[in-house]
Amino acid sequence: MTVRKKPLVVITRKLPDQVETRMRELFDARLNLDDRRMTQPELVAAVKEADVLVPTITDRIDAALIAQAGDQLKLIANFGNGVDNVDVVAAAKKGITVTNTPNVLNEDTADMTMALMLAVPRRLTEGAEVLRSGGKWDGWSPTWMLGHRIWGKRLGIVGMGRVGTAVARRAKAFGLSIHYHNRQRVSPAIEDELEATYWDSLDQMLARMDIISVNCPSTPATFHLLSARRLELMQPRAYLVNTARGDVVDEDALIRLVEEGKLAGAGLDVFEHEPSVNPKLLKLAKKNKIVILPHMGSATIEGRIDMGEKVIINIRTFFDGHRPPDRVLPKNV
Repeated sequence: MTVRKKPLVVITRKLPDQVETRMRELFDARLNLDDRRMTQPELVAAVKEADVLVPTITDRIDAALIAQAGDQLKLIANFGNGVDNVDVVAAAKKGITVTNTPNVLNEDTADMTMALMLAVPRRLTEGAEVLRSGGKWDGWSPTWMLGHRIWGKRLGIVGMGRVGTAVARRAKAFGLSIHYHNRQRVSPAIEDELEATYWDSLDQMLARMDIISVNCPSTPATFHLLSARRLELMQPRAYLVNTARGDVVDEDALIRLVEEGKLAGAGLDVFEHEPSVNPKLLKLAKKNKIVILPHMGSATIEGRIDMGEKVIINIRTFFDGHRPPDRVLPKNV
């Protein structure tokens, strides 16, 4: 009896133990137990010998890297909701299938968005730091550590996809009025459920909202979608929350507007040049003008395991000769 050779699967970062264990059972899986970010030469070596590459958003799988891939590389199974780190067009031209892990992080990311939406106006991290640092606290006072209520405010969602819709459901329960801008209107049923107002003009929406939540993917079309000009349309009382991708927002312009008091503050889980964080953002955070987190929006055990299971299903389906359920096609294909 002939035993089919297991595909060599190179995984660029450490994944949850149960995901790695299952991959070892099913594939010839090469793990990254140290969770050290692979260098570009190491990625080149990986694509020259792997049948499957499992990268994450910290890996740049560009056209130059793909051009060096061996003929045996047939699948890039991205461990991530998006594929902005992978040149899907270059992969398709070389006959390499690309998959991702969509629809498993919607609720986790929406939870974090809602947390930032509360943390910034209500000064939650600032208050926690007073006690954590042993600062002076004389007890409750009518005028101490006052923030702003979010009940009754208007929330503008930029990108009403699955995450944006999940954010809207949470925000509605907190008494926020839901507004959104999207490439296309959502279904009438969802609009009715959320009592949501659609804005065809992003400019018009930005000028009228108390809180803006960025929930759109990173694409060439959304790079600096919230440009300096657009950020300047927002009201001085308004807050911006971004749990999507850092490059959707012109970070330098955002910093300037917060510094000048032309925006009330921001809650950021993502940054334009990750993992580098602009020192001016760190300075604003220390002054309690903004709340920043190290890209934790999807960081739940359940979410990471679900992502790993999707990667496994995509790989198994592909090598069983079928189309993977989460295949990503280049635009216009």
